[in-house]
Amino acid sequence: MRIIGINLPDNKIVAVSLRYLYGVGPTAARDILAATKIDPHKRTKDLTPDEVNRIKEYIEKNYKVEGELRQIVKQNIALLKDLQAYRGIRHMRRLPVRGQRTKTNSRTVRGNVRKTAGSGKRKTELK
Repeated sequence: MRIIGINLPDNKIVAVSLRYLYGVGPTAARDILAATKIDPHKRTKDLTPDEVNRIKEYIEKNYKVEGELRQIVKQNIALLKDLQAYRGIRHMRRLPVRGQRTKTNSRTVRGNVRKTAGSGKRKTELK
């Protein structure tokens, strides 16, 4: 099944396969199926073309998903950067934005990858 340019897996339950769309999580998937009156335990391959169309139309009307949502998120980040807000500066410097510590974690993000002392040594066999 294909919705909004994304192939959904056939053998999974519809409520789970809808989550493959960017912007649709567990709650949104449940809400979509409830609004379109489709059994959430049905497999994706068992959906009729009418049910697929109902899902497509409902999502297009009520949700921002995939490319449109990615574009909105990108614009929000660009706005934070333009305003020179704290979060925008963190984005610009490619540091954690949501208050995580940086002294010990996020080494790869900061470009500070250290090799541990004994990582390259072979273990001696026990006699």
